[in-house]
Amino acid sequence: MLKYTDLKKGVVFIMEGHPYEVLEYNFLKLHRGKPVVQAKIKNLKTGAIISRTFRQNDEFEETELEKRKIKFIYSHRGEYVFSEIDNPRNRFNLKEEVVDEAKNYLKPGVEVDAIIFQDEIINIQLPIKMEFKVIEAEPNFKGDTAQGGTKIVKIETGAKVKVPMFINKGDIIQINTQEHKYVQRVK
Repeated sequence: MLKYTDLKKGVVFIMEGHPYEVLEYNFLKLHRGKPVVQAKIKNLKTGAIISRTFRQNDEFEETELEKRKIKFIYSHRGEYVFSEIDNPRNRFNLKEEVVDEAKNYLKPGVEVDAIIFQDEIINIQLPIKMEFKVIEAEPNFKGDTAQGGTKIVKIETGAKVKVPMFINKGDIIQINTQEHKYVQRVK
């Protein structure tokens, strides 16, 4: 069992039957009261992020999440089809709610980690950096880059990303999928 002081950043625990991950942790010693922990936690099933205060008598069950490599094949009408890496014939569907924001960066053939809780896939985790082709970009004009300006481009998955002005249609760019930010242009 975990005590309230064990809820450090990155710890995964079960609360009210759901797996939660600690995103932020702040231990407070109040003047006259008992010490408390203020934490920002994320429900790994629903993706909801909440702030919560924990007290001395709070205890939690620690849990381990299993990770398994899977391959994205295609999407159709809110369903995302994946397969096992070593057995492409073993296919399964995940709903859009499970895939969440990762859908913006899924392209056929990409390998992702499936996060499994109690034999159920509750989320997927993309590689941190991925490469994409720019399919739509506004043209550059001379003088646009005096202040190091940015513009919005559309990548091959349909997602829109803020990039520097020198990025053009057809360029291959690298994106940090966790921060949803441009990293660099790939040669």
